Amino acid sequence: MHLSEILKLAAGALSANKLRSGLTMLGIAVGVFSVIGVMTVISGLRSNIEQGLNVLGANSFQLTRTPPLNFSDPRQRFANRRDIDYAMATRLRDLLGSSATVSLQIRRQGRVVTYLDQRTNPNVLLGGGDEHFVTSRNFEVAAGRNLGPDDVEFGRPVVVLGADVAEKIFVNEEPVGRLVRIDGQNYTVVGVLAEKGSSFGQSQDNVALIPITRFLQIYGSAGRSISINVQAPSQQELAAVQDRAIGTMRLVRGLDPEDPNDFEVFSNDSLIEAFNSIAGVVAVGAFVISAIALLASGVGVMNIMLVSVTERTKEIGIRKSIGAKKRNILSQFLIEAVALSLAGGLAGVGFGIVAGNGVALALNSALIFPWGWALAGVLVCSGIGVTFGLYPAWKAANLDPIEALRYE
Repeated sequence: MHLSEILKLAAGALSANKLRSGLTMLGIAVGVFSVIGVMTVISGLRSNIEQGLNVLGANSFQLTRTPPLNFSDPRQRFANRRDIDYAMATRLRDLLGSSATVSLQIRRQGRVVTYLDQRTNPNVLLGGGDEHFVTSRNFEVAAGRNLGPDDVEFGRPVVVLGADVAEKIFVNEEPVGRLVRIDGQNYTVVGVLAEKGSSFGQSQDNVALIPITRFLQIYGSAGRSISINVQAPSQQELAAVQDRAIGTMRLVRGLDPEDPNDFEVFSNDSLIEAFNSIAGVVAVGAFVISAIALLASGVGVMNIMLVSVTERTKEIGIRKSIGAKKRNILSQFLIEAVALSLAGGLAGVGFGIVAGNGVALALNSALIFPWGWALAGVLVCSGIGVTFGLYPAWKAANLDPIEALRYE
């Protein structure tokens, strides 16, 4: 028989039992979908991971009370940690001196900025910072000026607006010099930040920055911990500055030599490493789910092919009686099993790529077609068809033609 005839027979046999074939293909599709979907998202995120996680300035690291990424229960691990208050932060800055540029930062979510009858949504990030905030967070000033040392020292009611905030409340009007209100307080706009874009679906331009001293005057210092950004003069000095900052922070916190750090240190590289470790755990989980689904689907392929052999026993006897050889019967049923697996696998690859790119699009990540994973999915499904279809095909090929013809 020609290959085309075998394929036609295989397609006809599968279409004759649509429900049975469809359920088997669905199981395979789910297994492939879970891996392809997850790996599409991860690959898309990794393609721009450095840009997405590049939230700190060059040669920078941060000291905070709690880690930026945490999947354990913070009430158990970090509840007893002391806040990094303003006195600690300024003492660290003074002790480090000119060896590094230190920026103090604190923030509050969900604020509303108003100007006359214009107002933002209640999702503005209000930050308290100093004159080094802009460089420490990779911002640039597009209009006006940055906060100055005098603004911080005297707690002046001035504000630097993010690009989204300025665009929202100032329509055809220059923001610099205008008076805005935040939580009932008046602030003079002294600058507007250049547009920075989004990181994982979150706008980095929906911010308003006031002097940290003003922030603490208005909102108080109780229950608030300050983030400290330390910027080394160069990449070569980063490791030494980080070691010195950790030692100085331990001194400021009054820790004994045997005490563990009660603060966290992280940089862009550590954020990327944290993302990769999380992505690895997610990928392993997807592989486990996929393996279970594909194993169950493989058993389903074997069952459906055994039923097909039983139902077509007489057909096999007729074919053998007119000269069909074992290899013809074997190849026909094996191709049917592979076609069944491939149909489910291709559906899973298609849905996985669409769903994965949909999630990546929502996170403002790159859209990709994971050729390697798609090819791997097709090969795995072909292997499932061969592995679990081999026994039914062998059984069909070894049927006795006389007994097969007598079968009713």
